[in-house]
Amino acid sequence: MPSRTLTRAVTRAAGFGAAATLLGLTLAACSPQNTLNLVTSTGGLNVNQNVRYGPATRNVMDVYAPQNVQNAPVVLFIHGGSWQNGDKEGHRFVGESLARAGYVTGVMNYRLAPDHRYPDYIQDAAAALKVLRDNAQKYGGSPDNLFVMGHSAGGFNAVEVVDNDRWLREAGVPISAVRGVIGVAGPYAYDFRDFPSKVAFPVNGNPDDIMPDRHVRPDAPPNLLLVAANDTTVDPYNGVTMEAALKKAGVPSELKVLPGLNHITIIAAMARPLTFLGSTRQQVIDFIEAHKLK
Repeated sequence: MPSRTLTRAVTRAAGFGAAATLLGLTLAACSPQNTLNLVTSTGGLNVNQNVRYGPATRNVMDVYAPQNVQNAPVVLFIHGGSWQNGDKEGHRFVGESLARAGYVTGVMNYRLAPDHRYPDYIQDAAAALKVLRDNAQKYGGSPDNLFVMGHSAGGFNAVEVVDNDRWLREAGVPISAVRGVIGVAGPYAYDFRDFPSKVAFPVNGNPDDIMPDRHVRPDAPPNLLLVAANDTTVDPYNGVTMEAALKKAGVPSELKVLPGLNHITIIAAMARPLTFLGSTRQQVIDFIEAHKLK
């Protein structure tokens, strides 16, 4: 069912009459993302849907871009869902929000557990970034001005694909092309064997071989780790532990604990009508502006 906090936020943002309609649709769909998409217009943007980056059914992404832009930063966004659910359609609001900020943005699907376990979805992220980079100029972006961002399980994917020295190399993405990575409420340092999400990892897998905080390369780009102060789904210690690993490796990093937000509202605050919830969108934009190619 939808987050009560998110429903109240949409009510405030949309006005009483529109909010009543939105609330009814939200309850019917049981999806807060659907509600956000109802107040998200992509008018004036260039949107390319279902851009293929691999052979599997879910190896597709939607690309959102400002009109008449050249050499813009390029962002790949990876959705959450405990590696078992979620999709790009539910995160149109993220693509729209980042495109309105001036960035070419790919919002990707990836193969899901339990049929596909680690590292399949990490390899999907690397493959999607390769295709996004190869076609960046066609969309108005710069192929050497890349950022990767993810929420929840997608935050794990984003940090792992960038900070581990394996995945970009195997996919043929120059590590120097990635200017930064943004993890939003990601589980970077936990023992999956104690959680239902263990189905997303190899049978008899060892967290020491898998968790992103064990894989930090010293030449990784800057990391922005956003943590929701009221997150009861992914323990905020994940961000603390990940930041410690980054600092130990000498990688520039910022850990920001956002007050008043939970696991859902921290990403909902990326939607332009809901920025009053918290500073997620501004934190992301400030980070990209600070680290993009000048």
